[in-house]
Amino acid sequence: MTDPPLRLLIADDEPLIREGLTALLDAEPDLLVVASAADGREAVGLATSHRIDVVLMDIRMPVLDGIEATRRIRALPGTPPRVLVLTTFSDDDFLLGALRAGAHGFVLKRSSPADIAGAIRTVAHGDSLVLPATVRSRLVPEKDDRHELRARRLAQLTSRETQVLALLAEGRSNAEIAGDLFVSFQTVKTHVGSILAKLDARDRTQAAVIAHETRPGPASRGR
Repeated sequence: MTDPPLRLLIADDEPLIREGLTALLDAEPDLLVVASAADGREAVGLATSHRIDVVLMDIRMPVLDGIEATRRIRALPGTPPRVLVLTTFSDDDFLLGALRAGAHGFVLKRSSPADIAGAIRTVAHGDSLVLPATVRSRLVPEKDDRHELRARRLAQLTSRETQVLALLAEGRSNAEIAGDLFVSFQTVKTHVGSILAKLDARDRTQAAVIAHETRPGPASRGR
């Protein structure tokens, strides 16, 4: 028995983008677009009234922008939809804000249909972030009142946990981290759980934000 298709919501103020993505994604047997929104407020309403697995969210939309819409959707009770941000290079200044709001990754609007579908599946799976190198390289540290507290929390991590966090922040899945560090998948899951607890992070997305803002050292491979 096959799994039901992933249920998608597309939020973009450009009708052609909504219609084009709907046609492309509905052609995938495991994906189903169940709703589309022309602005952030409509997206929040649809995410509330429909069962949605992943929202493809534009950042710049009228009425309510994609960052605030992401924040409200991720605050919905129960198991809220995961959010994949649709971005262009001109949106780069907003990406860290989207991560803070709870987005699980980014995909460039000019990406191939196969890459967009793959990013949706990765985000839906829930154990990795979608952070293309062209996007990740522009996520710069931001000093604010929380920086010192986060630095103290990072200092509580073991050396192995620091390695795992650095790889997690690069968008690696648990399986990829296990391969990079030559440890078991279960060991990585244990490390990730410990990292989230020590950083007081609600999920991998927030842990990645903390990592990018405080810039832990690069991960080294092996034991």
